[in-house]
Amino acid sequence: MVHDQPLTPRRCLCVVVPCFNEAATVATLLQRVLASPWVAEVIVVDDGSTDGTIDAARGVVDERVRIVEHGVNRGKGAALRTGFALATAEYVIVQDADLEYDPAEYPLLLEALERGVADVVYGSRFVSGRPHRVLYFWHSVGNRLLTLLSNAFTDLNLTDMETCFKAFRREIIQQIDLREDRFGFEPEVTAKVAAMKVRVYEVGISYTGRTYDDGKKIGWRDGVQAVICIVRYSPLFARRSRQR
Repeated sequence: MVHDQPLTPRRCLCVVVPCFNEAATVATLLQRVLASPWVAEVIVVDDGSTDGTIDAARGVVDERVRIVEHGVNRGKGAALRTGFALATAEYVIVQDADLEYDPAEYPLLLEALERGVADVVYGSRFVSGRPHRVLYFWHSVGNRLLTLLSNAFTDLNLTDMETCFKAFRREIIQQIDLREDRFGFEPEVTAKVAAMKVRVYEVGISYTGRTYDDGKKIGWRDGVQAVICIVRYSPLFARRSRQR
């Protein structure tokens, strides 16, 4: 998508930040988020952290930041549902608190939304010439296989279904009935977006992956659950279920 005129920044974006034991990075992440001229509000959902994440988040004082607490750990999907329901800005984006994704790249995802050609935009780690930390080979293979399987069931042609960076028009994400509590959110929301027949775009982004020693949480069991969710929430499966 080529345009001569650059976008004029405006505060139109709600950033939803699900957190579970991210005390080491959440303050730095919030400072980077708030530095973006696009950010109108930030909703931090602490999902039962036990390491001082809440205190670290509260140390970042800004009227745009709202902190919500889950009394117990319910999962990333549950935290996102809480955040999405509270969003009031025009667009909503998911932002993990672990510094793997760069808030300075919000304009990349917002361009198609602002130009009026997209309703949902995915940030792909696999189509970008931007810097990527080199880490786990089998994670990369797994992500690509899950994306391929998701595409087969949704008839989308995404390259990175599992990406954190997903941006939505607020009215789109708030009308989706989301049910998965953990990382099944990614295939579930992708399937339900596909069923809505809305305009989906994808842009390349950078990625600073972290190791398990750094606090990475997703594991092979989440990959198995993702396969189940791809089938369970696929538009094809949903149509067959309704026909019975």
